[in-house]
Amino acid sequence: MLVVDDEPDIRELIDLTLSRMGLAAECVGSVAEARQALAVQRFHLCLTDMRLPDGEGLDIVRCIAEQHAQTPVAVITAFGSAENAVAALKAGAFDYLSKPVGLEQLRALVKSALRLPEGSVEENPLQSLIGDSPSMQQVRDMIEKLARSQAPIYISGESGSGKELAARLIHLRSARNAGPFVPVNCGAIPENLMESEFFGYRKGAFTGADGDREGFFQAAGGGTLFLDEVADLPLAMQVKLLRAIQEKRVRKVGCVTEEPVDVRIICATHRNLRECVDKGLFRQDLYYRLNVIELRMPPLRERLEDIPPLVEAILHRLFGDAPPRLSSGAIKALEQYPFPGNVRELENILERATALCSSDQIEADDLHLEPEEAAGEAQGRGSETLDDYLNRLERQAILEALQKTEGNRTAAARLLGVTFRSMRYRLERLGIE
Repeated sequence: MLVVDDEPDIRELIDLTLSRMGLAAECVGSVAEARQALAVQRFHLCLTDMRLPDGEGLDIVRCIAEQHAQTPVAVITAFGSAENAVAALKAGAFDYLSKPVGLEQLRALVKSALRLPEGSVEENPLQSLIGDSPSMQQVRDMIEKLARSQAPIYISGESGSGKELAARLIHLRSARNAGPFVPVNCGAIPENLMESEFFGYRKGAFTGADGDREGFFQAAGGGTLFLDEVADLPLAMQVKLLRAIQEKRVRKVGCVTEEPVDVRIICATHRNLRECVDKGLFRQDLYYRLNVIELRMPPLRERLEDIPPLVEAILHRLFGDAPPRLSSGAIKALEQYPFPGNVRELENILERATALCSSDQIEADDLHLEPEEAAGEAQGRGSETLDDYLNRLERQAILEALQKTEGNRTAAARLLGVTFRSMRYRLERLGIE
């Protein structure tokens, strides 16, 4: 291990902790000494302070990322310095520790770093991401890179595009693959139960708490916590989640002390998280903590060349080695369909078609896609981008509502089923006087 810190006491503490784990440490006190050590020896882990006499820890992070990509590097940041931690993770750091250095967290970090896979295994779980389109190749490459980090990840994409599958693959390719993968649908938990569900509770904390119970954070210990539809979290819960991520500690409901947790956070939502921040629906500081690295899952309409292999894989999963076949007309109809529900919708379409078709070959009529209507919608969009097209429809709906309510914005918002605050934001964004 390479330890870089200009404080002898911290170097000695880390060296002693590593030696008790059966690991050897080379300790240096500057960026220059670290570069010299890296030039002559291969290390299994580098642990560096952020502030050094002749530079910053980020210089070492970038050097290792460029020249020693197989060596994970973690940084030590000042207590509560979230900006430095995020900057290090974006630069390629594996993880971070806050001062004062907690020995339990240090040991957990080192163990995780030493479990990083060295290369591809024979049965590659990335093969479950079907398709050879450029966008899917890019997703696979990104997953390989993200799996070698402990940085929080934000997976964006439409419903049904495979966000949870991507999160599971990141977990399986990471050093945490022996730990649990705990998926949580944030929109399905009642607001009054959120804190106890996430952090657990002690016996007697509230009526009905008949015993101690672990929360999602404890259940995902040593593994990955996947927060799906994170934009649905209420603001009060966002504050508590931010603290848990920053300090790597949680407090059970009814408990006066915090306990450390070793969890990697991956979140996802089909909504535009940046837009939620602008509307005041999502905390900006939490957004920057969760969105350290973004992975975008492309919608199916952007990778139509992947439809034939997807169809084959889905039918094999449904029917085994003797699946029904799709006619060339059926494949062509699928390739012309916009798929608002993405891969999940494709699965539903194929299940319905196999149930309704009268032979072992599925024809275009069995799919019930109504391609003429879909094509008409696409023609109506013309050369507009999707954002411009949606903005035009939104503007038209708002103007019609304002006309019906004779310019009363509160009544128009009620008519459209949105809050007045959301209505005001939309008026400003679209430039409607």
